[in-house]
Amino acid sequence: MRVLIAVDKTRFDYLIPFSKALSKYNIECKIINDLEIYDDSFFSRKILRWVKEPQRFVKLIKEFNPDIVFTERVSQFSLLVIKKKIPLLIFLRGDYWKELKFAKETIHSSVQKKIELFFRSRVAEKCFKNSTIILPICNYLTNIVKDRYPRNKISILYQGIDVNSWKYTSKKKLKSPSVGLLQGAHIWGKSEEMLILDDVLDKFPNVTFYWAGDGPYRNKILPTLNKHNNFKWLGHLDYPEKVREFLSEIDVYALISGMDMSPHSLLEASAMQKPVIATNVGGIPELMKNNETGFLVERGNSKDLCEKISLLISDKEMAMRMGISGRKFVEENFSWEKIAENFIRTLKNHNLFND
Repeated sequence: MRVLIAVDKTRFDYLIPFSKALSKYNIECKIINDLEIYDDSFFSRKILRWVKEPQRFVKLIKEFNPDIVFTERVSQFSLLVIKKKIPLLIFLRGDYWKELKFAKETIHSSVQKKIELFFRSRVAEKCFKNSTIILPICNYLTNIVKDRYPRNKISILYQGIDVNSWKYTSKKKLKSPSVGLLQGAHIWGKSEEMLILDDVLDKFPNVTFYWAGDGPYRNKILPTLNKHNNFKWLGHLDYPEKVREFLSEIDVYALISGMDMSPHSLLEASAMQKPVIATNVGGIPELMKNNETGFLVERGNSKDLCEKISLLISDKEMAMRMGISGRKFVEENFSWEKIAENFIRTLKNHNLFND
């Protein structure tokens, strides 16, 4: 059986372990950047793609002859797959519709950008409605998808992690005690919650808060948080080496988010045996055990956040115990072997598995 995995090139490192896990079921996987099916010319990429099958796509399908296509994007590529009548599985990693709403209200508020988003959303709608299976990344998102597409086949598929790749390595660059945030600033509905730290930082003058991440909303966050001497912005970190170093050095991992489904950084921090403090939103509670692998705090509750930070910084034995429990929880529930097993079960349930 052949599975074509078509994703953004930045996702290759995450999905290579998935393809290796699937190989144990006699599945041959090929991972491609779905944007590379178009010819190099501007005319081909921007205009011809809408009226004619790209030759690279035709060649790819003919040579690899996939039984199914697994993708993370609802795009023109997905429409081409549907037209070829190849089963299309959409791995949905976020609340597409809420993210679209945030985009329209913020960085895509111009008329030109809104028109562009309108046409993209039309393509996305065709992809969702005509997909073979939609695979939401968490149970919270599954319920959202079911409300929108009650007639579609929908099955949850969590994101996995290669736990053994996340081992301690330290360059001793960061101060201790420390709280580390590892998250992007690409969606305002997620990023704006970080501003709650304005009410937190002054209460911990001896604790350094490090933010590793970047994105278009960076400049809406930094002016507020940079006023505090114990806040340090590290920018984007190379994945996975620099991320692993960062997680090795921090004492507590904090995910301060207004909206999230299944953040991989939370799994990585737990795999590194770091106690977690995370906002109780979206699918985050599905990735941890409250009061056992870390603490959940309610959105906007700076007092609760301060209390949980104080607990983990002052009680090192508790922090260590939670870190050990976190790694065990991730190993048991989110290994790629476990995810591959669930994926195969889904294929069998929908008569798509040919062994």
